[in-house]
Amino acid sequence: MELSNVARVFDSAIEQIGKVVVGQIELVEGVLIALFSEGSVLIEGPPGLGKTLLVNVLSRTVSCDFNRVQFTPDLMPSDLTGHSIYDMKEQNFRFNRGPVFTNILLGDEINRSPPKTQASLLEVMQEHQVTVDGQTHSLPRPFLVIATQNPIEHEGTYPLPEAQVDRFMFKLLVDYPSIPDEVDILRHYTAGRDPRYLDGFGLETVLQAEEVIQIQDAVRQVIVEEKILTYIVNIVSAARSWGSVTVGPSPRAGVNLLIAARTMAACRGRDFVTPDDIKELAPWVLRHRLRLRPEAEIEGSTPDETIRQIMDSVEAPRS
Repeated sequence: MELSNVARVFDSAIEQIGKVVVGQIELVEGVLIALFSEGSVLIEGPPGLGKTLLVNVLSRTVSCDFNRVQFTPDLMPSDLTGHSIYDMKEQNFRFNRGPVFTNILLGDEINRSPPKTQASLLEVMQEHQVTVDGQTHSLPRPFLVIATQNPIEHEGTYPLPEAQVDRFMFKLLVDYPSIPDEVDILRHYTAGRDPRYLDGFGLETVLQAEEVIQIQDAVRQVIVEEKILTYIVNIVSAARSWGSVTVGPSPRAGVNLLIAARTMAACRGRDFVTPDDIKELAPWVLRHRLRLRPEAEIEGSTPDETIRQIMDSVEAPRS
């Protein structure tokens, strides 16, 4: 696919998803940019705000295989990755693939499962492969993990370990809709359209799996000037030494910021990255990679507020 066509496809996908998902434009854009960047997304928000619905609609808009896993306290790692079973007829072990062998994997309420189950996704998300009994099995392309979680203060949740969180390209927040958006949601029902039955929304497929791979390859052509690279590194470095931060972002944060900025530029119809791309993406990439000092949290500081302060302190390059 030509780089010039990425923006058209992106806008078409936004339009189709918008037939069902009302508002939440930042969430929709973030998930699509992650898909085109070969990244993963962690979505956090209270129940009932359409997190699962968005992924269902995405799987129809982009013609890819889709599996959904409901994370529960008794979910085992092998329930995700698969396991070897003994074939009595063939007299050998045969690998039975788990639900991670798909194009789009939805991990619903990922923080409802204990750490050992969460950790089974580490290799899946980073290397896009599964190793069982010494055998490595590659996952299909494209591959996208979208995990949803309830806010950590809710009962019955297990906070994700840092190694797990760091493998998510974005953390996107979902908030309650505005009054006009919530009225539009109700209008779907009065018009006889129920989001549980997507056939009534007239959704059209705008992308095939092969075309997603072509987009992932095309966005690598986006030009990134040296001053943009320095800008990214300055932001990440400032976050590590910020006074209210006790654990800062890893080098993976800078890499993800660069990759996502290329994709965002292409989705905006440009073949070059601007400082505004970095500014827009920084909260998505950094908010889950900052651990604030307890005294800062007591005073009411939040990761997003800290990121805004950091961005204000780092001088953006001029064109």
